[in-house]
Amino acid sequence: MSQLHSILEHNQEFVANKEYESYITDKFPEKKMVIVTCMDTRLVELLPRAMNLRNGDAKIIKNAGAVISQPFGSVMRSLLVAIYELKASEVFIVGHTGCGMAALNADRVIHSMQDQGISDEVLSTLENSGIKLHKWLRGFENEKEGVIQTVNIVKKHPLLPPNIPVHGLLIDSTTGALELIIDGNNA
Repeated sequence: MSQLHSILEHNQEFVANKEYESYITDKFPEKKMVIVTCMDTRLVELLPRAMNLRNGDAKIIKNAGAVISQPFGSVMRSLLVAIYELKASEVFIVGHTGCGMAALNADRVIHSMQDQGISDEVLSTLENSGIKLHKWLRGFENEKEGVIQTVNIVKKHPLLPPNIPVHGLLIDSTTGALELIIDGNNA
């Protein structure tokens, strides 16, 4: 069952009651930071609270595993836009414990695709077109390794200003405790 109608109904009340007023801010991050983190549902409220962030404090980019796998893909582009256009001056890569991207099983994902109607012909066409699904669906061995890999991709990017610190942290998905993996001020 789709959630669309209940969302739209709630939204009408939200706007009519002016509940949005406490969230009004502008497009520039108040704390001048951009965060790349995971889309995990446990982090929706936990991560901002654990990092003492309010609405408008940071640009937050979310994807599976907080991974930047393509140096010129959309996540890196968003990060660079946050720096050059929105005045972010510090980057945080925040992975988390219990991440589903740790040791992601590409075969299992591909089988799930097939179970949900993606044909062998489509998969074969992609493979023959140079899309290596097993590589594309690759995760990382452990959460710390994932953070380190992403920090390195960002830090070595030819378009990243040299004065921008890139930090790597791991957040505990239950407690919100942050573990510093890489201090970008000392790297």
